[in-house]
Amino acid sequence: MITLSLLHPLNKTPLQHWTFNDESVIRIGRSTDNDVILYSAVVSRHHVELRRSDNGWEIMSLGTNGTYLDGKRITQIAAENGIIIRLARSGPNIQIRMGAEGQDRFQTLLANKHGLNQAEPTVPESKSANPLLAKGAYQNNFRGM
Repeated sequence: MITLSLLHPLNKTPLQHWTFNDESVIRIGRSTDNDVILYSAVVSRHHVELRRSDNGWEIMSLGTNGTYLDGKRITQIAAENGIIIRLARSGPNIQIRMGAEGQDRFQTLLANKHGLNQAEPTVPESKSANPLLAKGAYQNNFRGM
């Protein structure tokens, strides 16, 4: 299992997540044929691919504006649990978590954000206040970040 979380541009808390169980390739970009669709002017139609290999997951940058790790442009790198990649210099941040821990961590952070304790249900993803997020899309309205 691999979980991708879209992070808030300022405080890096998760805004939305996508969980994949059996896929060997996960595509991220602006085009509607991607597994994760991010509507941002700096995100390419086909920006990043995560590919399952014998050694785990690999991140392949395909986008014109690049993919960044710790401020440095990457082309291909092994994905480590908890790694955060940025699509373009000013684009969205995606955190990658492997195993069931990724989804559990997102649910815990969401519960804390909404003041819920562990016994209470969390707010469903489709009930997002932002209709773009509810549909699985991200709009980059933050300039200069």
